[in-house]
Amino acid sequence: MSTRTVALPSRRAAKSSAGHSVGRPSSLWIVPGTIFFGLFAVVPLIGVAYLSFTSWNGLGTPQFTGLDNWTRLFADPVMPQAIGITLVLLVGTIVVQAPLSLLLGVWAAGLQRNRAILSAIYFLPLLLSSAAAAIMWKQLLDPNFGVPGQLAKIFGGDGSFLGTPTGAIAALIIVSSWQFIPFHTLIYQGAARAISPTLYQAASIDGAGLVRSFFSITLPQLKNTMVTSTVLMVVGGLTAFDLVLILTQGGPGTDTTTLPYLMYKDAFKSFDMGYGSAIALLLVIVATAVSIAMVKFSGYDKMTSTQEGL
Repeated sequence: MSTRTVALPSRRAAKSSAGHSVGRPSSLWIVPGTIFFGLFAVVPLIGVAYLSFTSWNGLGTPQFTGLDNWTRLFADPVMPQAIGITLVLLVGTIVVQAPLSLLLGVWAAGLQRNRAILSAIYFLPLLLSSAAAAIMWKQLLDPNFGVPGQLAKIFGGDGSFLGTPTGAIAALIIVSSWQFIPFHTLIYQGAARAISPTLYQAASIDGAGLVRSFFSITLPQLKNTMVTSTVLMVVGGLTAFDLVLILTQGGPGTDTTTLPYLMYKDAFKSFDMGYGSAIALLLVIVATAVSIAMVKFSGYDKMTSTQEGL
């Protein structure tokens, strides 16, 4: 009676085969996202880059003009002011949003009484569109029927809060922060809940209090989250447009004319699509460069775990 020897696959081979079939998803999954990104991001960007070297009023055929739009861009006297205002609004929103989002996110991740109800109420501004929020705040800040008109002694003058450069910039920062702090709070809340409770238990045994635990455990664990949130703030601040359009329309005068609003005014009000495309491409280049620099210098691109030993 003959016996057959059946060769069983080795444990390493089985593990490799299982890892290949389970741990490594097919590359076909990236095809829909790549097509979507190509059609709605890369192709329009190529079109904008082409228009930046042309003269076009939106009708007819664009006429190639070489570097005329770019020469005009760097010689435009309004450009330095628009860049400065954009940076002021960017820094102001980060200074206001970053610490408040961090503190509220860590608080929302806790187990306090009525935390869920308060968090749900607090996240309501996130459900509104930027246009709806801007319209609501414009009515609230109206000098005749809004809050400043009723509290002229606090807001000064005739209560025209949006009629002064300082007041208009402050209003843009406040409204932007009011709407988007809940979004960044939600990011920090999720990251804070992912921190292992054993770290806090060990710190409590060592005698660390609430403040010491926050600075020694919570902040280091949220390093990657802080970089992600700040990058989103930078990109959002550099491309903010709807709030300026509805609240101030670049005024008073040109004191709140940001780069996105300047692009809109030249492209869609003056019908100079070529020059507007040059401004738009400059915004894309600056936002991309700043984001890449932040990721590189922060070490976020290495994606190292902050939970050592767990």
